[in-house]
Amino acid sequence: MKTNKNNSRLRIMMVVSLSFIICHLSFSPAGAQNPVWPRDWPDPTVWVGDDGRYHCIATNPTRSIVSDDLFHWEMSDVAPVDVGSWGAMQAIAQRFWAPDVATVDGKRNMYLTLYNSAEDSNIGVLQEYAPCQFQYKGIITRSTETGIHDTIDPEVVTDPKTGKVWLFFGSVGGIHRIELTKDGLALKEGAKYEHVAGLKVEDNPNRSKVFEGSYLHQHGKYWYLFVSSGFFGDHTYKLQVGRAKKLTDDFFDKEGRPMKEGFATPVLHSDEGDQFYGPGHCGEIFRAKDGNEYIFYHCHVKGSRRPGSRPLFISRIQWDEEGWPYVEGGKPQ
Repeated sequence: MKTNKNNSRLRIMMVVSLSFIICHLSFSPAGAQNPVWPRDWPDPTVWVGDDGRYHCIATNPTRSIVSDDLFHWEMSDVAPVDVGSWGAMQAIAQRFWAPDVATVDGKRNMYLTLYNSAEDSNIGVLQEYAPCQFQYKGIITRSTETGIHDTIDPEVVTDPKTGKVWLFFGSVGGIHRIELTKDGLALKEGAKYEHVAGLKVEDNPNRSKVFEGSYLHQHGKYWYLFVSSGFFGDHTYKLQVGRAKKLTDDFFDKEGRPMKEGFATPVLHSDEGDQFYGPGHCGEIFRAKDGNEYIFYHCHVKGSRRPGSRPLFISRIQWDEEGWPYVEGGKPQ
């Protein structure tokens, strides 16, 4: 009897352990490996569609990918931009970079860089007219009118306290902020451009303090401004962050230094020779079913059969005791 009882206990313990493992696997990125999308997919933006699935587009958004769990992706059969919209945008620009999809005033908008040169770059806006399909609405801001070089990398966020809609954008001419109309389709009348972060490239040729790829994330009592710096094609490219209590405040790094002077706190970096290098231009942060938060970004893979491509990566993001975000080890894995 004693042996039978011990065997029963052992069987119960094995069942409990197996159940724990199965549950753990079903709510973690087990089986998912970086890059989570191995094709060229730079400057990602991710959103939850009306179907409850995660959707992602990237620079040159002719295709989209979808996921049920953030970690496993497949190609969608829906083209995110209609043919007529492509025609209208191609009449303005040659290249289309760094989309940002944001819900503004109850509708989903796509903000997109329409690029010819640093001196002739624009941010356009499209609006969703069918599930995950967007139609061109017009240009929001032009570098030829403002003189802000590299009017690229849009990020639009609505302040939940004030209801105001803000556009953050920029690169070699500095990151700027300006208020949009309530529907997010145009500049608010009388709105002024404000320098928020980063130096101009002529003041910092190695681009270590030239920021781009803005992403705003609210956590606790702060707004966090994620930015990238360095050369996007090599290991100097890295993801950094600063924070402010209000979207309209100045942003500072962990040491209390202003982002508008080129200071920021590192989140992800790489060294020369690393397998994964040049992490940056992050997408959104989401909480997965395992209870952890994850951040999207692009990265190079050493020895890739497609040199220069920047596949889609994901890393767990955590917050220290002072409320600063970090990735364990500080490098892509």
